[in-house]
Amino acid sequence: MEDKKVILAVDDTPENIHILVGILGETYKVKAAIDGEKALKAAKKKPPHLILLDIMMPGMDGYEVCEQLKADPATADVPVVFVTGKTEGSDHEKGLALGARGYLTKPVDPGKVIALVQEILEQ
Repeated sequence: MEDKKVILAVDDTPENIHILVGILGETYKVKAAIDGEKALKAAKKKPPHLILLDIMMPGMDGYEVCEQLKADPATADVPVVFVTGKTEGSDHEKGLALGARGYLTKPVDPGKVIALVQEILEQ
């Protein structure tokens, strides 16, 4: 049996992580981090295949996490998708400018989540 690809879901709201696990858990191994620092530690310890990253979190926000991931050679190539309540076009542009591969808004559409994750992981 083929090992499942690993997705790191980063969100300070456990319910949002549960939603992502519900959408993706059958196909992928979904690990969770509840803040930016835990996300960076987890990603550096064993880089996942994809990171789903909230923007608005206490302490280090998702933009800063993405910048640090992209600056570290160990995690620079890990695709990042922002999953956020921030719906302004400027937020979307900032996320993509920081190197994110995608941008999903909450509440998430399960079909869009699956399609984007599959598209990125099959490249």
